[in-house]
Amino acid sequence: MPSTKLPLSTETGKLQVMHLKRYWKKSILKREGKLQPGFFKEEWKIDTTLLTVLGLGLEQSMIYLYRDAPSFEEFENWIVAISGVPDKEKVAQFNQLFTSKNNAKNGVAWHYELLTKDDIEFWDKNGYIIVREAVTKESCDQAIEAICNFIEIDRYDAGTWHKEHPARQGIMVQFFQHPVLEQNRRAFKIRKAFEDLWNRKDIWVNTDRVGFNPPETESHKFQGPRLHWDVSIKQPIPFGTQGILYLADTAENQGAFTLIPGFHNIIGEWMSNLPPGANPRNEDLYALGAKPIAANAGDLIIWHQALPHGSSPNASALPRFVQYLNYEPVDVKESDIWI
Repeated sequence: MPSTKLPLSTETGKLQVMHLKRYWKKSILKREGKLQPGFFKEEWKIDTTLLTVLGLGLEQSMIYLYRDAPSFEEFENWIVAISGVPDKEKVAQFNQLFTSKNNAKNGVAWHYELLTKDDIEFWDKNGYIIVREAVTKESCDQAIEAICNFIEIDRYDAGTWHKEHPARQGIMVQFFQHPVLEQNRRAFKIRKAFEDLWNRKDIWVNTDRVGFNPPETESHKFQGPRLHWDVSIKQPIPFGTQGILYLADTAENQGAFTLIPGFHNIIGEWMSNLPPGANPRNEDLYALGAKPIAANAGDLIIWHQALPHGSSPNASALPRFVQYLNYEPVDVKESDIWI
């Protein structure tokens, strides 16, 4: 019987990445029912940061580990096959989390490098901002081409847009690794915008999926996601960001990303005024003032995680192409209670 003892985070394999062997072992034990899902919850952000360093998507990693139950050597080989040899600089920075106590936030007043005073005031009031021309139109077109090739559709042929593909889950596409997607994630303006919002530089970009939302037809209706939260809404909701990059010009009726501006400022009061026993997630969130956000190819929308948000039905003649991404520090706080 395999041992249930967990490796220390400092134990490494041939890739020299700390915490990797511990993450692998935890996943295998959970798969075998020998480790309860809630155990080591305090390591969740370290786990996801690890995947960020490796250039792996959370879902694709979990699917592989739970489906194939690989040995640690097989897991390391899979990582290299999927996303390449990990970047030495990123690995060294990540390993310092376990070997150095000097991981503090910036200790001086923050000086904004990209966002203006008006941007910050807009963010404080509305809970979102649009970073214009965060990446080039050329990068957007290259990303769209990569998505189309991956799910085997033609950007300009509507007859192919609803073609089934195993990587398509509604409007989400499980497509994570591609040079242009990584290039977009690390674009200068994107990183600087997140640094300004977090008021710190020690933040990590995730490896998230992409989205393809074609126009609705009689046989292919929009299935969501509609307005929702991705975090616990136990009060107070800690600061956190989420982001979506438009890869094509997107009109309001083109399946645009939708949110409720300013709701992060009133969510506590709103929840306290709900009837006893009411589930906030089952309320009519659209009645609170949902706003579809039109923007151009290369524009990045960042929003506060306390805002209800989602996609919308595409009533136009053109599909919506997007890339999801986010930056956050490893010590970001999450609620212990899910509401």
